[in-house]
Amino acid sequence: MREPAVYIMANQRNGTLYVGVTSNLAERVWQHRGGLTPGFTRRYGCKILVWHERYERMAEAIGREKQIKGGSRAKKLALIEAANPNWRDLYEDLTG
Repeated sequence: MREPAVYIMANQRNGTLYVGVTSNLAERVWQHRGGLTPGFTRRYGCKILVWHERYERMAEAIGREKQIKGGSRAKKLALIEAANPNWRDLYEDLTG
């Protein structure tokens, strides 16, 4: 089942951030957490899911990802703080 989502991973509170888009959020976050794919998140240890939004269509999710990536770090931090002020790892909510 495809469920498009935009998400932000972090390595720690107020640390390095990664913005991504996927059709299967739980699986993709599991891959990041396990360091299974080479790239930015593995290099910088971004293993904490701190924010996400789901969409009906992938095109909408991709558009939102581009908007977030084009925004400032302050805007990304504001998104996280508004939805997840304690920077709790939201992965467990997906798999719980």
